[in-house]
Amino acid sequence: MAERRRLPTELRRDSARLMEEIRAEDDATGAAPKTHVDDEYARAGLAPPKVLLTTARAPSPRLAEFAKELSLVFPNTQRVNRGGQTVKEIVEAASGHGFTDIVVAQEKRGEPDGLVVCHLPFGPTAFFSVSGAVTRHDLKRSETTRQDLGTVSGVAPHVILDNLSSKLGQRIGNVLKHLFPPPKAESKRVVTFANREDFVSFRHHMYERPKGAKEVTLKEVGPRFELRLYQLRLGTLDQTWAEDEWVFRPYQRGGKRQKLASA
Repeated sequence: MAERRRLPTELRRDSARLMEEIRAEDDATGAAPKTHVDDEYARAGLAPPKVLLTTARAPSPRLAEFAKELSLVFPNTQRVNRGGQTVKEIVEAASGHGFTDIVVAQEKRGEPDGLVVCHLPFGPTAFFSVSGAVTRHDLKRSETTRQDLGTVSGVAPHVILDNLSSKLGQRIGNVLKHLFPPPKAESKRVVTFANREDFVSFRHHMYERPKGAKEVTLKEVGPRFELRLYQLRLGTLDQTWAEDEWVFRPYQRGGKRQKLASA
C-alpha cells in the first residue's frame, strides 16, 4: 500500500474470501434487530414504561372498579374514559403522548372477562380472557380475609413469572413484565404471574419482616384474577390486518399444541 502497488495475484483470491467472511460477521453481529421480537422491545428498559388504561365503551360500575384497581397495580398508569373514541384514535393519541403500552379491560354482562395488552409503537398485542376476578373490595368484604388491606404502594413491584418456560410462555412473560419498571431492592410489593395448565394466575402481595423476625409475612392486597391467552397479534391494537403469531383453537385437529410451559 505504501508503494501504491496492486495486490499480488496469488493473494487476491484470499483477499476476496476474507472480505466475504468480514461481511458475514458484520451481518451476524450488527446492530440491526435479528427478529421482530428484538425490534419490538429494543428500547425497553431505557425509560420507565408509561401505560394508558381504558375500558370498553359504557363500562358497568363493576368494570370501572376493576379498571381503577388495575391502574394501582401498574406504576405510571393513566386511566382514561373511553367515551366515543375508536380504537384507532386511542392508539394514535397514546403513541403521540409517549405511552409505551395500552391496556383495555373488557366485560360481559357486568363481569370483567377480557384484557388486551398492546405494546407501542410496533406491537405485539396480546388478547386474554379474564375469569375469577376478585377486587380489593371483594377481598376486604370476604369473611375469610378479615384484614385491613390498607392503601396500594406506588413503588415498582418485584415481578415473578412462574412456569412460563416454553417459547410462547417466554413471549407472554415478556409482554407482561414490560408493563412494570425495574423495582428497587427495598420494594415490598410483589406481583406474580403463575401459569397452571395455560391459565395464568395474577396475585398481588405486600411483604414485611418484623424487626428481629426470621420469617416474612405476606399480605394479599388484590386484585386477583386468572388470564388465558387466546390470541397474539404481531401488530398494534388498531391493525386488524396484522399477522397472528398465535391463536388458541381448542377444537382444531392437528399435532401437538403449543403451550405456555415446556413439557
